[in-house]
Amino acid sequence: MKNDTIAAIATARGQSGVSIIKISGSDSIEIADKIFKSANGSKIKDIEGYQALYGKIYDKDEYLDEVIVLKFTSPHSYTGEDVVEIQCHGGIYISEMILKLVLDSGASLASPGEFTQRAYLNGKLDLTEAESVMDIISAQGKKAAKAALAAKDGALSKKIEKVKKELLNIASHLSAYSDYPDEDIPGLGSENLKDRLEEISNDLEALLGTYEAGKIIKEGVDTVIIGKPNVGKSTLMNYLVGQEKSIVTDLPGTTRDIVEETISLGDFILKISDTAGIRDTNDVIEQIGVKRAKDKINTADLIFAVFDLSRDLSTEDLELVENVDPSKTIAILNKSDLDIKFDYKKLAKKLKRQVFISAETGSGVKDLAAAIADIIKVEQIDLDDGFLFNRRQFECAKKALNSVKEALDAVQQEMTLDAIEVLIEEAIEELLLLTGERVSEVVTNEVFSRFCVGK
Repeated sequence: MKNDTIAAIATARGQSGVSIIKISGSDSIEIADKIFKSANGSKIKDIEGYQALYGKIYDKDEYLDEVIVLKFTSPHSYTGEDVVEIQCHGGIYISEMILKLVLDSGASLASPGEFTQRAYLNGKLDLTEAESVMDIISAQGKKAAKAALAAKDGALSKKIEKVKKELLNIASHLSAYSDYPDEDIPGLGSENLKDRLEEISNDLEALLGTYEAGKIIKEGVDTVIIGKPNVGKSTLMNYLVGQEKSIVTDLPGTTRDIVEETISLGDFILKISDTAGIRDTNDVIEQIGVKRAKDKINTADLIFAVFDLSRDLSTEDLELVENVDPSKTIAILNKSDLDIKFDYKKLAKKLKRQVFISAETGSGVKDLAAAIADIIKVEQIDLDDGFLFNRRQFECAKKALNSVKEALDAVQQEMTLDAIEVLIEEAIEELLLLTGERVSEVVTNEVFSRFCVGK
């Protein structure tokens, strides 16, 4: 637990209706009282917690701004410490000046994530719940926000706690046997141990299985737009992004390299890449772009294969169809506002998911969102369930599973109970690292360094 008082601007820099300066620590109330005078003469120290005062901020005798001050008392605050929030008029100058006054009055500038780090250190959150705070802030879609909120409320922690309790129960029986080898300790038969470890192994494997779904929900679906030149790939990219991200001309081969952007489409976050038109070319630079486009086809989770309805089905179109995985491909039949010459029925033999759109006008984009849902199956994911959202969590759970599997092998090979206990304790240790109950300062500093200042 840290004892110094910290402060930071908790809202984004720039012009806004309100800015918030947050102060947390044992001296937060005293510091705020030095610069604040309420309209009714009350001091912040004299009011109850979870109340507000209206008044003005002064730099010595100079009036700076009219504000509302909120008081939160320890331990029932976000950080678990005494917290004061000053709500002032939005704007860089006013908020920076009030922050300067707070710092000059005895507070230290908070580092990135320090308020949430204090909440973790003071037992208000475990490490997975603390990590979810930044996931809430960075959420780019409804599903990502809902899943992050569930994690903040302990959905992942509850899953981990269930497994940890079962492992601790087994470890306590094994420890009791070591201390009292002549006693008949219940639950230590090899079949019983085997069944319990298999159930724990299944639970951990199921938990690890949430990682990919969690990545898709949080980071988005890796999506590539492909097609031969001039079918409307870049026009589609620009429409989805909402600005001219890719250069659009009537000249084939305009797009030479991969253009990337993250967008929200319906309930989905897409990490979308516009690629060079796939064709045979003698242009060395364009050849590199075509190769990168083909490489992207192999790594993407979702493929938008774009075809031009106003042109006849070509050999290049058919070759493209043969080189994509139909299970993750949507045939986007573009230029639906023009006369149709394209034989899309022939295409349907391989690519059954087809969407008619006009990238120029945006018609058909809602149908595209429905086709994405058919592939990604996000609707089948329970967003209130616990997900592994980052690599640190995944690695801890994976190591715990490996230790449980080794313990299971040890039981089957009839190794000593002491050896099995060591492996069980290794699994417990990894779960304690996962929730932050036993973790180094280096790890926690790394976790919170990725936060924004003020949170």
